[in-house]
Amino acid sequence: MLSQAEKAMSRMETITPPRPQVAVSASATRAASGQVKVHAKDVSVYYGDKQALFDVSLDMPEKSVTALIGPSGCGKSTFLRSINRMNDTIPGCRVTGRIAIDGDDINDRSVDATLLRAQVGMVFQKPNPFPKSIYDNVAYGVRLHGLASGRKELDQIVESSLHKAGLWDEVKDRLAAPGMSLSGGQQQRLVIARAIAVSPEIILMDEPCSALDPISTLAIEDLIEDLKTQYTIVIVTHNMQQASRVSDRTAFFNIEGTGKPGKLIEYDDTTKMFSMPSVKATEDYVSGKFG
Repeated sequence: MLSQAEKAMSRMETITPPRPQVAVSASATRAASGQVKVHAKDVSVYYGDKQALFDVSLDMPEKSVTALIGPSGCGKSTFLRSINRMNDTIPGCRVTGRIAIDGDDINDRSVDATLLRAQVGMVFQKPNPFPKSIYDNVAYGVRLHGLASGRKELDQIVESSLHKAGLWDEVKDRLAAPGMSLSGGQQQRLVIARAIAVSPEIILMDEPCSALDPISTLAIEDLIEDLKTQYTIVIVTHNMQQASRVSDRTAFFNIEGTGKPGKLIEYDDTTKMFSMPSVKATEDYVSGKFG
């Protein structure tokens, strides 16, 4: 079986150029097809008196990849962090509207945010392994939530998670080594293994490849393709080619002419968004005219 790095190198030789972009006509945001995993309705986010996100409504299908694209400051990461209530940790931040996972409102008072974040894992822009061994990085959340009955089951979870993250063959003989001793791409896959270990249903990725080299980036992209058979994935990216390669649906956020950030401009099947977008601003962005 090819390693993630070998698969990435193979892909680098076969990547096709981006598809042409042609504007058609303006239209409202389209609903996602398939079984809805994440439902957002009129979601707005405020940091104190400043509104950062304006009335975002969209549905994300189960076991698929949704890419959030748009220029810096348009609210992509703010919306992403709303899905697992990471914004709760920011003083003065409040969220209005409804975000539901499998029909359940995540902002309901009965929802434990810590348990929610186990269900909805997060991978950040820069790899952030803990100052622990490779093994203990993956085992951390499992121990925290009491998900293993003993050492044997914990070992099985760690191995399975590293396999799913495409990292097992590279680290199986040095599980006691520090997680920080791995390369940048390996560290990011270690963080993904850590998220997988607690059996999440959704994985959020905030520019997970921006700090990585091209080979590591394509290894992560191949991993995303593998993971979507088991998880719902939402990824923020500034890389249009990456969005076109890895996602099934794409949401374009932009800053209005009035200067307001955080507006969802268009949401549709990725192939259509990159070949025949319905909004002129989408065409301009994906074709590189601004952003």
